[in-house]
Amino acid sequence: MTVHWTRRQLLRLAGAATLTGALTGALRAEGIETQTALPAAQTPQLPFGLTRPVHVGEVCLRAKDVARLKAYYTSMLGLDVLTDAPDAVTLGAGGTPLLHILARPDATPEAPGQAGLYHTAFLMPDRADLARWLVHVARSQIPLTGFADHSVSEAVYLTDPEGNGVEVYSDRPQETWLWAGNTVTMGSRELNIDDIFIKTKTRTDRDEYTTVPAALRIGHIHLRVGGLETARAFYADGLGLDVVAGSDQRGATFLSSGRYHHHIGANIWESRDAGPRQEAMTGLDWFSLHTTDEAILEGRRADLQAKGFAVSAIEGGFEALDPWGTRVRLKRV
Repeated sequence: MTVHWTRRQLLRLAGAATLTGALTGALRAEGIETQTALPAAQTPQLPFGLTRPVHVGEVCLRAKDVARLKAYYTSMLGLDVLTDAPDAVTLGAGGTPLLHILARPDATPEAPGQAGLYHTAFLMPDRADLARWLVHVARSQIPLTGFADHSVSEAVYLTDPEGNGVEVYSDRPQETWLWAGNTVTMGSRELNIDDIFIKTKTRTDRDEYTTVPAALRIGHIHLRVGGLETARAFYADGLGLDVVAGSDQRGATFLSSGRYHHHIGANIWESRDAGPRQEAMTGLDWFSLHTTDEAILEGRRADLQAKGFAVSAIEGGFEALDPWGTRVRLKRV
């Protein structure tokens, strides 16, 4: 296998000469066999993070150039085009919508320091899928911004053509995660690319990532916020997610449902004291959280209203505005 060739290629794509350099890029982004498509009638087995009482569903972006972003995500990840209109595109995997792109040709690029999207994190079903995808981006010459081992997961970072952060990752088995009470250990160290290729027996001399895995989903979303205490008041006290990692000293907080390592991350690394978001700018328009439990849906609605957050009805659930105006949808699915 030409493992070392592909490793060097990945490093070049990440703009780094060494894995240490690639880890630096990842820290900035944070502070086997050929894939076979499943039959349409077969429901794919979802990763652990998508089986929790609440999990991330969809993300919607505002774009100056819808066609450009559609081409990027269909090429980079292989997402399927589910709907395609001049003013809006929906992309997904296995028939499930994941990413909506809205045409906003007159929008201005999101200004530095604004609250909004830090990255959308696409979760590969397993490590072998991540390995095949790594070969795909290397051989397709798609630029990377870094990669890192976060103890609970192995992650690769990119930036789309309009500046939206992207993470593609696979989780380690949840029984290997280290918990101290209700706090999970998430580190950042060099990603062992050779080990990924060797252990998954992945070919590196050709691109075998021929279709998006049917069980690929959005595992988490990471946000830029103006303040961590204020973020926790909305996402923990209001939406009922558990704080599982991070600290004010670190400048980030991580929240989840059902002891996942995190469904939502929020940081102030570039956005401390940010004010309300500007609708006329590109970037995140809304994202959704999904649940199958009606009691969770109604309980979260009541908690948010009791705390004074604006809540409005949508099909299947409700939409609330976080303290910076980011639209968050909670839906029963």
